[in-house]
Amino acid sequence: MTFASRLAAAVRRTRSVTCVGLDPRKANLPAGLRETVQGDRPEEWAAAYTQFCCEILDAVADLVPCVKPQAAFFEQLGPAGMISLGEVIAYARKKDVLVILDGKRNDIGSTATAYADAYLGGESPWGSDALTVSPYLGRDSIEPFVEVCDARRAGIFVLVKTSNPGGGLLQNRQTDGQTVYARVAELLTELNAPRTDSDGYGPLGAVVGATYPQELAEMRSAMPHSWILIPGFGAQGGAAEDVKAGFHPGGLGAVVNSSRHIIFAHARPEFAETYGDARWQDAVRAATEQMNQQLNVVD
Repeated sequence: MTFASRLAAAVRRTRSVTCVGLDPRKANLPAGLRETVQGDRPEEWAAAYTQFCCEILDAVADLVPCVKPQAAFFEQLGPAGMISLGEVIAYARKKDVLVILDGKRNDIGSTATAYADAYLGGESPWGSDALTVSPYLGRDSIEPFVEVCDARRAGIFVLVKTSNPGGGLLQNRQTDGQTVYARVAELLTELNAPRTDSDGYGPLGAVVGATYPQELAEMRSAMPHSWILIPGFGAQGGAAEDVKAGFHPGGLGAVVNSSRHIIFAHARPEFAETYGDARWQDAVRAATEQMNQQLNVVD
């Protein structure tokens, strides 16, 4: 099965479009995990990150189709953090949860091919099912990733219209009457067209933020063959009504990412009294179930 087909199957199986972002941060870890770090060494934090993310996966594996580890938080710890990231990806695959690695990689020629070879597909060293990719070096920076997706039945999510307020500086700039983000969407549709599966989706997904619902609706129409990864839900201000325009009828075509709102749910006021640090995994599961209910779009 292609990545797009596996994602559709996972959405149907779990009846969920929630993507849990795995963004471990030292200061936000539950107290019990922070207390395991005695010497403030990277190796100790890496072990805490691995435990934290794997226990999140234990809590949500039957509730969500995919997770999105953010490479930056692991990279902060140096080599020990990268070992932790590899362990988390392997554990997610063991739990049959699809992995979208958020690395925002990009380059040209053999360097782009090296990135793709490193990260994409079960046979790659990192073993992620999909990878976030920046498009701003042009078409020849995307094509090497597409070639590896073809060979390994993997996927990529290309930055189109991101959720951050400053993204419009480049993405909204117009050239020949067309915004940059619309031109990127046009390229994805062109590259996906000959690669669609039985549901009509290709390997090139798009990142479009929940914080721009009007543009999300525009991009859903412009990219009929792309799965859309929608960040910005929850802590960044995106709400259920904001993301509904990203879906096709029946609930396919998009997954919605939430990181802090789920993984640190034990600190949210509505969960803190019931769960707190002592039952942080239960808070993660409760927050995931709540998000699933809010995004009840799957037929």
